Amino acid sequence: MTGLPCRIELRRLAHGEGLPDPAPASRSAAGLDLHAAVPEGQPLRLEAGAYALVPTGLTLAIPDGFEGQVRPRSGLAFSHGVTVLNSPGTIDADYRGEVGVLLINLGRDPVTIHRGERIAQLIVAPVAPVVLETVENLDRTERGEGGFGSTGRS
Repeated sequence: MTGLPCRIELRRLAHGEGLPDPAPASRSAAGLDLHAAVPEGQPLRLEAGAYALVPTGLTLAIPDGFEGQVRPRSGLAFSHGVTVLNSPGTIDADYRGEVGVLLINLGRDPVTIHRGERIAQLIVAPVAPVVLETVENLDRTERGEGGFGSTGRS
């Protein structure tokens, strides 16, 4: 891995006790796996077409100038059609509530989410400050106003 680490304070909530801390699945993985903090013995059944906010049992203090991005896990998406509904979900630097993962089952069959199951991944990324400037016209480009498939077949 390259670059300096971004230090993030983590607080485990009572219903998240005993779950693993977010961590990459391999040495070079970009994302930190997030785990479901549903009650032991009370898995979450996600019907086909349904969505649910799944608790992780943790809160984070992401430093100013960074954001957390909650993204789907490719294994859940490929095997079951389960993905993050608002992908990527954004955790702002000033948010101190519980990290929740909004999962949706786009598959044909119900999926059961068990306590401790890896449900999403967290990417921490820098955020560029933005200053908007109102102008009369924008510079011209080859693409122009073309969008939604204008550059070729999807």
